[in-house]
Amino acid sequence: MNHLPLIIKREYLTKVRNKSFIIMTFLSPIIFMALIAFVAYLTQLNNDKVRVISVLDESELVYDVFKKTEQTTYNILHGLSLEEAQALVLETEGTGLLHIHELKDHTIDSQHITFYSEESPSISLISDIENKVEKRLTRLNLQANGVDVEMINNSKVNINIEQESFDGEKTSKMDRLIKLIFGGAAGYLLFMFIIIYGNMIMRSVIEEKTNRIIEVIISSVKPMQLMLGKIIGTSLAGITQVVIWLIFGSVLMTVATIVLGVDMAATPQQQAMQQAMENPEVNMQVQNIANAFYHLPLTNLVIAFILFFIGGYLFYSSLYAAIGAAVDNETDTQQFMMPIIMPLILAVYIGFFTVIEDPHGTVSTVFSFIPLTSPVVMLMRIPFGVPIWQQVLSLLILVATFIGTVWFASKIYRVGILMYGKKPSYRELMKWIKY
Repeated sequence: MNHLPLIIKREYLTKVRNKSFIIMTFLSPIIFMALIAFVAYLTQLNNDKVRVISVLDESELVYDVFKKTEQTTYNILHGLSLEEAQALVLETEGTGLLHIHELKDHTIDSQHITFYSEESPSISLISDIENKVEKRLTRLNLQANGVDVEMINNSKVNINIEQESFDGEKTSKMDRLIKLIFGGAAGYLLFMFIIIYGNMIMRSVIEEKTNRIIEVIISSVKPMQLMLGKIIGTSLAGITQVVIWLIFGSVLMTVATIVLGVDMAATPQQQAMQQAMENPEVNMQVQNIANAFYHLPLTNLVIAFILFFIGGYLFYSSLYAAIGAAVDNETDTQQFMMPIIMPLILAVYIGFFTVIEDPHGTVSTVFSFIPLTSPVVMLMRIPFGVPIWQQVLSLLILVATFIGTVWFASKIYRVGILMYGKKPSYRELMKWIKY
């Protein structure tokens, strides 16, 4: 294995010195941040627009629930007919007209309420109006039936069941949500890294094979050394690219915020969150989120993420390298890609649809030990408290499978890198392994 460091160094330098690699390393964050800045700018323009809504309440029951906000102004109309109100809105170029019909039997439903507008209104606007009207009419109906509304409000009980293990560890629903987010992010990050940089390894093998460079290299280097060197060198190049993206992207975001005056996080959701923070119940939820972060096994998460990330990536990268050695061009890789992509997709689906419901169930546990799915599924399970022995056993199975896969892939690699002009079948691949 004396040549392995040299192969890793050569592969790494070849990747990072490549013009397309350099251009995309610095151009990708610029494009990404430009898109975010553009969306934020458009969002700010949209937020600066004040919607003027006229309200013609012939029932005189709900008009006073419409209060002016930063983005919406309500113009309450009195003594006008529907035609006059519509003409007024069109003349003043208002956003729309909310018409509540006059009641005859003191009851009201959706057939008595109409919103007129020249353009289709947003879903959030209609939902906000419906919510205001529903609350007022519900209160009026209760009062009309002799119900003490204040007594009902005071009688409401909010239940937040405390969860605690038999060992005394307290958890909550928010803990489960935070754990799912962390586990899902870790599993999905590994999934994307494998897809992006696994394909890079495969293309690198195909390129060298097509250029006949491999014939010179293989004369002095063992196939397994060459394959491992490519996998590790490309992985280091990928990590370098991701680190540069994070650093350069952060700098660009800061520059865009300070110089251009564009708030990259200025979204309606953020503004709604800031307004909601004034609510004591929301503040309690924020405190629950902080407690959920505190209960996360961060040390275990970090160590397990690094180990399973490396193990899973190396395992799948060896398969990508074997595919690259077996074919002459990327078009021929399609027949071999499906057996690799499907387990990854299956792992993501199992993680999101099974781990969230029962992280310690039979399905979640079994697939967290199968090497094809364990890197993703186990990373999603760990935040929910997986015993250390299960993590170690899963990692050992993954490492052993990786070693076996490297041996298996090197057999294909040894024969395939010198084969040209023919697309092998699965039967021929099996023959290569026996050579």
